[in-house]
Amino acid sequence: MKKVKDYLQLVKLSLSIMVVFSSVISFMLTKGYDAYEDKLFRILMLFAGGMLVTGSANAINQVVEKDTDAMMKRTAKRPVAAGRMSVTEGWAFAIITGAAGVLVLGNYFNWLAAGLAVFSLFLYAFIYTPLKKVNSIAVLVGAVPGALPCLIGWAAGENNLGMGGWILFAFQFFWQFPHFWAIAWVAHRDYSTAGFKLLPAEEGPTKFTAMQTIAYSLILVPVTLLPFFTGMCSYAGTRGMVAVGLVLLANVFMTWRCVNLYNKMDVSSARKVMFGSYMYLPVVMLAWLLSKAV
Repeated sequence: MKKVKDYLQLVKLSLSIMVVFSSVISFMLTKGYDAYEDKLFRILMLFAGGMLVTGSANAINQVVEKDTDAMMKRTAKRPVAAGRMSVTEGWAFAIITGAAGVLVLGNYFNWLAAGLAVFSLFLYAFIYTPLKKVNSIAVLVGAVPGALPCLIGWAAGENNLGMGGWILFAFQFFWQFPHFWAIAWVAHRDYSTAGFKLLPAEEGPTKFTAMQTIAYSLILVPVTLLPFFTGMCSYAGTRGMVAVGLVLLANVFMTWRCVNLYNKMDVSSARKVMFGSYMYLPVVMLAWLLSKAV
């Protein structure tokens, strides 16, 4: 049972589920999804493939960062950092799960989706992870693999990189900045101890950082309305009006939390932005799904 717990920690279960959720919803927004007769099976296969690839990336991250994880209070009990799991075991798990996930995506969907998954894993594990100690541009780089699950879901349904996929990618790309900077604000001491440079200002949590969260939350407003203007979703009828209303309310909520952080400049407000962003993403994506154009 302890070993199972260690593996769940190694894949960062809650984070992986959130990542795969966005991929599945993106898949369900495609016309290709409608053509499948075995829809539930395909959803389960995309979920399984996504979890395997994401779990692999997270495992590599923990193996590579075992020494810095051991220095931080919130990560010191991770299995590799704490010594409960060897580096060899961590690498073996990552290679097996990563390969299995890519094969699932390639066999049950298409090799475009599988290729994007490989690219995402590589960027996250081998570019973003070491870059965190070099420069805060790591957040920008990390936002790419963080948004690729949406494009993977779109490719799984359409076997192309069409406009709809890029809209979904843009949504999750810009969403990550207020989300991640809020996390970096809350965990600033731990990150500084480990030598991570993740906030946009070298001085740490500043008005400039808070202003950046507001700027990106405002960018999300037009991005989240693009599906209605491009025909992916409908704004007509009851479902369409409810969906637009939910998207607008979610944006007001997110922006207000970022403004509150700018006004108060404290960890409590940053934590509210962080948890608010966790709620914001599924609300917007489910609103889109509610009014999907048929």
